Amino acid sequence: MPAALGEDRVAAYWRDGFLFPLDVLRPDEAEALRLAVGKAQARAGHVGGTVRYMFSAPHLPIREVDELVADPRVLDPVESVLGPDIMLWAAGFFIKEPRTADFVSWHQDLRYWGLDDEAHELTAWVAIGDATPENGAMRFIPGSHTSGLKAHRDTWKDDNQLSRGQVLDVEVDESKAVTAALRAGQISLHHGGLFHASSANRTDNRRIGLALRYIRPNMKQVTGPVDYARLVRGEDRFGHFRPEPEPAFDFDPGRLAAIDAMPRDTDAFFYAGVEERAPSHDAPVG
Repeated sequence: MPAALGEDRVAAYWRDGFLFPLDVLRPDEAEALRLAVGKAQARAGHVGGTVRYMFSAPHLPIREVDELVADPRVLDPVESVLGPDIMLWAAGFFIKEPRTADFVSWHQDLRYWGLDDEAHELTAWVAIGDATPENGAMRFIPGSHTSGLKAHRDTWKDDNQLSRGQVLDVEVDESKAVTAALRAGQISLHHGGLFHASSANRTDNRRIGLALRYIRPNMKQVTGPVDYARLVRGEDRFGHFRPEPEPAFDFDPGRLAAIDAMPRDTDAFFYAGVEERAPSHDAPVG
């Protein structure tokens, strides 16, 4: 069972902007989660086709994901980086079907999340199946989170899994990229200012990743309406976010409508009012 990260691993995270691999789920737990995702997708199709909540707040309709977001095996290493007070701000699946062209372009998360860009957040990316160079594992540019937020441009490419096909409008030296290969059940951590991307799935199997976006409660929404978040550890002494709707594990239409109305990941958040600011690079303390 993972516990707090040692000082050397925390230092590596702040130096590189990422850390992997961390063992979290047993293989049988990862397989159970994979099956739960498939069942939920099939059920979602019966209550309204392709619905956004499956990809912007999957912990609310899927019980197994809901349990994972507060699992100590995930939160212990997150706490080592963020400190004892932790909120889940968002979650989402990145699913690449077999032999498809879907990819994720080089980008920085904090450039379009609509949050202030202090270093009080991270993404825990859970490999629900193996993530390999062949099926589109993430790639990171070490240390790129220390260079500040850069301009992006929208491409609107259909096969780009980012909603607007947003891509860094600066040259990226891909020769420096590190591939975050993970076995099913392992996770990686990465900073929101890190340059990262992933390529297409060239294999015969689905590649399923679950991105869990954790923040410290002192972060704020700086564009768009006030967003939702859930306290998963410690205290929220700030009240900057609205409480999440009740889960809809039974796919109750009324609660699904509340989940679907959450503003997260809408175009209103992308780039609006975000200035070119250099983020803080010092590890936050409690």
